[in-house]
Amino acid sequence: MALRRIGIVTAGGDAPGMNAAIRSVVRSALHNNLEIIGFERGYAGLIEGQARQLKARSVSGIINLGGTILKTRRCKEMRTPEGIEKAAETLKKYGIDGLVAIGGDGTFRGASELYRASGISMIGIPATIDNDVAGTDTTIGFDTAVNTALSAIDKIRDTATSHERIFVVEVMGRRRGFLALEVGLAGGAEIILIPEVRFDMDSVCEKIKSAREAGKTSEIVVMAEGAGDSREIARHIADETGYEVRLTVLGYIQRGGTPTALSRTLASQFGYHAVELLLTGEKKRMVGIKNGEICSVDLDYSWSAEKKIDLEKYRLAEILSE
Repeated sequence: MALRRIGIVTAGGDAPGMNAAIRSVVRSALHNNLEIIGFERGYAGLIEGQARQLKARSVSGIINLGGTILKTRRCKEMRTPEGIEKAAETLKKYGIDGLVAIGGDGTFRGASELYRASGISMIGIPATIDNDVAGTDTTIGFDTAVNTALSAIDKIRDTATSHERIFVVEVMGRRRGFLALEVGLAGGAEIILIPEVRFDMDSVCEKIKSAREAGKTSEIVVMAEGAGDSREIARHIADETGYEVRLTVLGYIQRGGTPTALSRTLASQFGYHAVELLLTGEKKRMVGIKNGEICSVDLDYSWSAEKKIDLEKYRLAEILSE
């Protein structure tokens, strides 16, 4: 059956560059004489049939905007057979021949289930600041989030140096430490705490005390939120070292803002390639990038496999912090 109409949805947490991806999918689809329907508010809106037709002018002036013009919402119903069936019925009701799902591993798990329930082609575009999706070296929004956090840490270091304090900076990453590692390395953090590497707080405190004895007067500790309770870690460091410690939780600031050139370019490439995959008859793939080349992997692999963190970067950060 010839491809005539495709759908697009952004689901899960927002990431800078999602709008650039939407723009690319829409204009690539229109270039190939396809109709495109945008489903609003993630899978919840898809289930409820919150849909609108997208044209070239629908995506004008959005490449530089953070967030997603289609909105997004968490959807517990998509974790149930009933929710999947409702979503499948909506796609069939709107005559959708293929769906482009933009999001992270949870989004792709839902898309895989939706493919099995409907038989409709599903193409995933990875957009998450966590960068934890298997099958791609990086994701849309990751570079922007790194630079947002890095800008904040550079400012914090000015105060840390001036007041000779220790700052614990918590960045996002409930399960994985990709963001914390990248930010910590680029920001010259003295200590990086991530879920993938076990650490002992007494050893952390001893490293800080040894650094002070060697002449260092301030430290930055970058930690992923999933590495532990940041308030307890800050308190423990203060109690054990006797130095002033301040905690900064960057929170949702990392998700917003203008996407970087890298995030925009990646989103544009991913969006175009997603449409190409649908046109060539692919049924269940995720677009990615490996060693600088745009590629694709099976959609199930993207959420079922564990992406390995670069421990060489972690070791490098330790060496450079001495």
